[in-house]
Amino acid sequence: MNIAMWSGPRNLSTAMMYAFAARGDCAVWDEPFYAAYLSATGIDHPMRDAIVAAHDADPARVAAACAAPPAGKEPLFYQKHMTLHMIPAFDRGFMRACTNVFLIRHPARVVASYARKREGPTLADIGFVQQAELFDEVAGWLGRAPLVIDSADIRADPPGALARLCAALGIAFTDRMLHWPAGPKPFDGAWAPHWYGAVHASTGFEDPEGPLPDLPPDYAALVDQALPYYDRLRAYAL
Repeated sequence: MNIAMWSGPRNLSTAMMYAFAARGDCAVWDEPFYAAYLSATGIDHPMRDAIVAAHDADPARVAAACAAPPAGKEPLFYQKHMTLHMIPAFDRGFMRACTNVFLIRHPARVVASYARKREGPTLADIGFVQQAELFDEVAGWLGRAPLVIDSADIRADPPGALARLCAALGIAFTDRMLHWPAGPKPFDGAWAPHWYGAVHASTGFEDPEGPLPDLPPDYAALVDQALPYYDRLRAYAL
């Protein structure tokens, strides 16, 4: 089974990738389209040149690999995708070969976390609009809503939330998903030194988060723009 997990940045996405990697029966791929996205758009991101140099920037080759079995013999192939990377110029046909899941997080938490790593995020940077568009596209050809899981629910009850997700995927839950070794992983993308400091220090999911962060007016306005997209998908969360 190829599992395509779609989220924006700062959505617990790396911890989820680590959880699936810890199963022992699952290959993982960290943001397959990141280099292709940077190459196609010319956008400036931290470590941009290193990312494009280290990873395949041909979207057609990346898509073919996403639709194929993993190079090893693992029965599961987990792909951590950023919704903003799937620009209209890229063929989305490979998604039909995957079980698509949508990982969401309240935009106030996303914006607060993102801004600590890259100042001045825009609505396009945080992926909520793109996530809703991909959700609608998948729902259109499935004839039903695809799976949605909220990072807040995972942090509130990691075993319960992951067990629900595994049941919905038709795979066995294992408590190996709750822990991983600290430090960088061999499957991390080249961007990990900039973005993954907190998750590299972790050995499992963190405790539930407290109240929503207070944000300055420009960031609060960005949250207001993103919130309707989050709320719509939240209604489908496991």
